[in-house]
Amino acid sequence: MRVVLVAGTTRTAEIPGISAAGADPSLVGHTPSADAEIIEYGQTVRSPVTPVSPTGCPTPAAITRAVRELTGFDTLVVDAGLSEATAAPTMDVGARPGRDIREAEPVPTAPGAFEAARQVGAALPDDELVIGETVPGGTTTALAVFRALGETFPVSSSLPENPTGLKEDVVAEALDASSLSPGDAAHKPELAARYLGDPVLPVAAGLTVGALEADIDVTLGGGTQLLAASALVRHAGAVGDLTLATTAYLADDVPELEAAADELDVDLVVTDPGFETHPLDQYAAGEAKEGAGMGGALYLADHMGVLDDVEAATLDVLSRLDPQAVDGVEDGH
Repeated sequence: MRVVLVAGTTRTAEIPGISAAGADPSLVGHTPSADAEIIEYGQTVRSPVTPVSPTGCPTPAAITRAVRELTGFDTLVVDAGLSEATAAPTMDVGARPGRDIREAEPVPTAPGAFEAARQVGAALPDDELVIGETVPGGTTTALAVFRALGETFPVSSSLPENPTGLKEDVVAEALDASSLSPGDAAHKPELAARYLGDPVLPVAAGLTVGALEADIDVTLGGGTQLLAASALVRHAGAVGDLTLATTAYLADDVPELEAAADELDVDLVVTDPGFETHPLDQYAAGEAKEGAGMGGALYLADHMGVLDDVEAATLDVLSRLDPQAVDGVEDGH
């Protein structure tokens, strides 16, 4: 069993108010590169920042890393358009950083990256894959892809209050820029990803299609962004059992998630880690509800009987990443 992190960037994340993936908007491009390092090494190496939200909520990569330390799963990081260097070993599938989706062709590498990722997914020597993502701004591009495919599903947000109006406005501008109308890309996933997506979505979808073709069990560890990848998979005509493993925090935020998963013939698994200690209680307050494979990692922890150990293990990871982040925990604050 292997956890695959699909890591990339889109300049859509630079739109003010779109994403909470980074305390400093000027450093948001480092978030996926840092997430990969944290999952691989338990610390940042080349990245100049440890990703946190503007209010200090830690990156979900810390949880995924904690589960890795508890369970020992293997990892693979796929470079799906990283804009900043990472010290984590990565596989290249020809993806490049995504442009703002309000441009005419934000992801020109999407078709080639999808096919390369499909070949990788079919060739990996694993019986089971858990595929996660890290891409700031990705819920907005996921919404645009849904609309291009003709799907009406909602998306979540890394922010406590989902800026749905802003996202819908951005998607409307993106559709205008691409000269597409909702539904024009139905059953044409490469079109949806190329003209309205981010580079992570076609890579995650390609990996999934290839793995399904090779009879590898696939769990998508994430939220509505990977639900959008599922939509691309189904619109590509791929069949086979597919699971979406997410957190209770995201499922509570998107009541329509179960119905959307059913419509795409995707099994939904929801795991509640029961975080209570600061700063992990910020997830329960609605920040950073998913990402970096967190839902998939928690699903694995539950399956392997170590879910109750994840909170303490995550606090240990955070104490190494940033000792100040867990100051006061011992005092009950």
